Amino acid sequence: MATPILMPRQGQSVESCILVEWKVKPGDAVKTGDIVAQIETDKAMFDIEAPADGEIIELFFEEGADVPVLTHIGAIGSAGEDVTDLRPTEGASESATATPEPESAPATPETTEPKPAAAAAPEPVPTSTPQAAGHASPRARQRAATEAVDVTGLAGSGPGGRVIERDVVQAASERGRLSPTAKAALAGGVQPAGAGSGPGGMILSSDLRAAAAQAQPQTIAVKGIRKVIATRMRDSLQSTAQLTLHRSFDATAIQQYRAKVKAHGEVFGLPSITINDLVAFATVRTLLRHPGCNANFLGDKIVQHAQVNLGIAVDTPRGLMVPVVHGAEQLNLPGLAQTIRPLAQACIEGGVQPDQLKGGTFTITNLGAMGIEQFTPVLNTPEVAILGVGGLFLKPVRSPDGVRHVDAMTLSLTIDHQAVDGAPGARFLQELALALENIELLVSEGVHS
Repeated sequence: MATPILMPRQGQSVESCILVEWKVKPGDAVKTGDIVAQIETDKAMFDIEAPADGEIIELFFEEGADVPVLTHIGAIGSAGEDVTDLRPTEGASESATATPEPESAPATPETTEPKPAAAAAPEPVPTSTPQAAGHASPRARQRAATEAVDVTGLAGSGPGGRVIERDVVQAASERGRLSPTAKAALAGGVQPAGAGSGPGGMILSSDLRAAAAQAQPQTIAVKGIRKVIATRMRDSLQSTAQLTLHRSFDATAIQQYRAKVKAHGEVFGLPSITINDLVAFATVRTLLRHPGCNANFLGDKIVQHAQVNLGIAVDTPRGLMVPVVHGAEQLNLPGLAQTIRPLAQACIEGGVQPDQLKGGTFTITNLGAMGIEQFTPVLNTPEVAILGVGGLFLKPVRSPDGVRHVDAMTLSLTIDHQAVDGAPGARFLQELALALENIELLVSEGVHS
């Protein structure tokens, strides 16, 4: 009797998944646990494993199809076995390959990465294992940024064809020398082919302009996480009354505190602390005194939460993701920092779990590292507030001795005016700024509370 391959449910909030790639074809022999397909939710990528030994009889969906969870996507059994009863009755695309290929020699499906132990699932569905969403490793991406190498077109030598650091180094050496202007332009531009027109084959900025003129426009399908982001941002703006308040604060205290931790934290067993960690900690403590900003707007009711489930916006190779630190109010500063870091890394590498990306009551998004001083963050509905954090800038302030300049940062609070009025939002920002300007007192309060 043939065994169906199911589209697994990756978390209770996931209703469908994109079938990214088949790793097998009809006629291939597989064993239980072999990887047969790669799928993508709106949050991460996963491998689907074969639920039984046998031969791939039929694949019911083409690559790129958006398939509801718990739908049959293929069948495993004996050659020539009838799988009519297993085919999806509704919503199925044309069969990927309707007719089996009995002449094909059995082959072991390619494995992209070593398979970790599968987590138990509530439904009897095939086991799936997380796989990195990025085409390149984090070190490769970092080296690529330094060398101005585009990793998207590189053939990787890592597991499953993943681009690793040595691939970037090799590509940079084969490309030829770059002038400083050309290297700066390459950071987000066209990659030249071959030697340039400069001395000794150096690639000049004029070579890049010529390559750009010949480049063809790229068409990108809006699907997966990009489609989810587009839908949620549009719906957020259409269904809420968004108002953004901006306020700067003197960042001297948080810079000094971070410098102390960096210099002496190891002696006291403290982890590395970032500016974002300090802002997150101050935000959590301030939200406890402003429950109106730590709430969800549900149309006919507003739910104010005693627990702070803090969302942290993360830029990933696949797009914006917001992992959630549940119960953040129970963590001290080191605990919060040590919780945020692996969550963000899991998003970047594609290993974050769907349940780690839901249930937020307030979100922080930080663009300061890219030189943005202030911006208008869009609400992560049904949350009623989101905090945007800008970068450092010099601000003139009055003092008894005249005008002096301090390092300042801007906090941009977007609120849903259906649930939060401007004055309560302004008071929240006022107290948050005060907390950040007196960060050592706040951390001390957290220790003794």
